[in-house]
Amino acid sequence: MKTSADSLVVTIGELLIDFFCTDVDVDLTRGTHFVKQAGGAPANVAASVAKLGGQAAFVGKVGHDPFGTFLKQVLDEQQVDTSMLVMDEHAPTTLAFVSLTKEGERDFVFNRGADGLLNYDELDLEKIRQAKVIHFGSATALLDNPFRDTYLRLMAEAKENGQLVSFDPNYRGDLWKGRIEEFAHLSRQALSQADFVKVSAEELEVISGTSEPTQGVRRIHQLGPQAVTVTLGKQGTFLSAGEQQTLVESIPVKAVDATGAGDAFVGAVLFQLARLDDPQQALGDMGQMQEIVAFANRVGALVCTKIGAMAALPSYDEVMKVV
Repeated sequence: MKTSADSLVVTIGELLIDFFCTDVDVDLTRGTHFVKQAGGAPANVAASVAKLGGQAAFVGKVGHDPFGTFLKQVLDEQQVDTSMLVMDEHAPTTLAFVSLTKEGERDFVFNRGADGLLNYDELDLEKIRQAKVIHFGSATALLDNPFRDTYLRLMAEAKENGQLVSFDPNYRGDLWKGRIEEFAHLSRQALSQADFVKVSAEELEVISGTSEPTQGVRRIHQLGPQAVTVTLGKQGTFLSAGEQQTLVESIPVKAVDATGAGDAFVGAVLFQLARLDDPQQALGDMGQMQEIVAFANRVGALVCTKIGAMAALPSYDEVMKVV
């Protein structure tokens, strides 16, 4: 793969604490034991890029509190540049509490704090403009202002500057109850600025209005993106690029925990695109994108074999050992 010296990937979005209830088959009312973990899809993407050997920086906001300090330390340990992580002196770090029943039903409480308060004037625009690729992961970014305006404005500017814009809508039903149409509208607005897109089958249906992959992906392309991927778990990834579509198979693994697999997939795609002299050209080349997605599928599959989104991330050498 031909590479260039400037291969920075910048991710922007939420960084938060996930408190997972370890009690069996209880809701949050009865749960008493919790495990603290770093959360936030864009942060996971940055960690994936860095673990593979790429340059990654994260843009977001946490509270200037013990939780925010912990999250910064986690990213620092992952070799992610945190110089653009803002630590708010007044707002607390965002927290999410989750428990599961035996039937897989989820009890979820979201205490939003600093991540939603990132303002445009707090951005290091000079550094952001040095990135070859900018990834926007919107699980919480599109919920409310001021972060929503900051996010969409930066996305439009990155597109105008000729940087490769990556977008993962990261739909979370718990966060958008009663606001699904608003989520779809805002996602379509973001898609109009994106070059590369990753969606799940559920997100494809919510945004495009159809569960049929070919038709749904075609509707997304009409908004502007050059390459669209639909992740389908162990089935692989539906890829649409250069007016061609195909299913790129994954590899068989013994799955233990799928948390963060989609983020690792995105990170692996962006890691490879950022190393190219002309990543925009690659997005329209089906042959090249098939190779990129096949590699990313391996990364996502390997993450499923271990517990913990960041702890499970494989190195480049580990991925290359897998056939």
